[in-house]
Amino acid sequence: MKPLSTMASAVKASTTLAIDAKAKQMKADGLDVVGFGTGEPDFDTPENIKQAGIAAIQEGKTKYTPAAGIIPLRKAVANCLKRDLDLDYDYTQIVIASGAKHNLYAALSALVNPGDEVILPAPYWLSYDEMIRMVGGVSVIVNAPESQNFKITAQQLEAAVTEKTKAFILNNPSNPTGMLYSREELTALTDVCVKHDLYIISDEIYFKLLYDGRSFTSVASLGEAVKERTILINGVSKSYAMTGWRVGYAAAPTNIAKVMSNFLSHSTGAPSTISQWAAVEALEGPQDTIEAMRKVFEERRNYIVDRMNQIPGVSCIVPEGAFYVMMNIEQLKGKTLGGTVIHNSDDFAMAFLEKELVAVVPCSGFGAPDFVRWTYATSMENIKEGLSRLERFLKG
Repeated sequence: MKPLSTMASAVKASTTLAIDAKAKQMKADGLDVVGFGTGEPDFDTPENIKQAGIAAIQEGKTKYTPAAGIIPLRKAVANCLKRDLDLDYDYTQIVIASGAKHNLYAALSALVNPGDEVILPAPYWLSYDEMIRMVGGVSVIVNAPESQNFKITAQQLEAAVTEKTKAFILNNPSNPTGMLYSREELTALTDVCVKHDLYIISDEIYFKLLYDGRSFTSVASLGEAVKERTILINGVSKSYAMTGWRVGYAAAPTNIAKVMSNFLSHSTGAPSTISQWAAVEALEGPQDTIEAMRKVFEERRNYIVDRMNQIPGVSCIVPEGAFYVMMNIEQLKGKTLGGTVIHNSDDFAMAFLEKELVAVVPCSGFGAPDFVRWTYATSMENIKEGLSRLERFLKG
């Protein structure tokens, strides 16, 4: 038989989903697995949003919609961007897709030609690297070590630019690190992008989940020269506990939004009509559930960071947003744990799962092989139990 697509065959499976799938299988087999894998809130979708979805079904709102999404939702997104970030977008500049991930892929498809380079700070969400490859682009990885709070500098960005550079991907706050770029740091980075005429894909999906009283700056708010080069990526999955509803949105200059919409029209079409109407309610309805959820996340973050840093052999810095913590396992390399010699985070994660039935995410696929990601989007009971098992595991 003729060979499969070399481009598609080069795409790697998600390590996040792989660990989660193994953990779920172990759980189905009756094992007491504690999961810290996939990044989704453990809260239920707020009742008013669920009722809006039910109402959409009952009212017969079940037909195809325009590829870029229903106009009420696109207007709700534009209003939300104005309300929360003081950004002015017309609804025609808003593109709705099946999750923020889908919009990221559409954005890269709209921007990148084969061979174009995309600068990607590491640690990064593993799907960025794969999506760049899927559209024929080349990832240029810029390492942001823990000593820099996992954030790259403008000098590092400048040094990575070549004549082939097309875009820069920024995730703020970050998955997997939870770190937040300040307005000053963003200004320095965007100055480089404007200087070299680079597009900026800014994934801001966690922007409402910040801690210690921190405030958020959207890249697109840093002047017209920045905004006209920026594609903002966001959605309702994280802040509204709507991961399974699959609604993400992008805000972009009109010409880019049009290309993204055309791309979606021939690939998937719009997300579920019912989900879109539920998302309208999420954005326009009461917002108090976000703050209630954020406070719980902050309490869990404080506990997991404090206790993790008391366990010999591992450490972490304090995340400033999102709901992840990066555990440094560098001191464990070369040691034998659970019968496995630990060379990297993959070895650690698999041994930890098999020996202590705790599922965490190895960050080798995130460009950080000496780190393991834990999510605190799970109950305090699970967090306490997981850390107790960690202590036992490390004692051998």
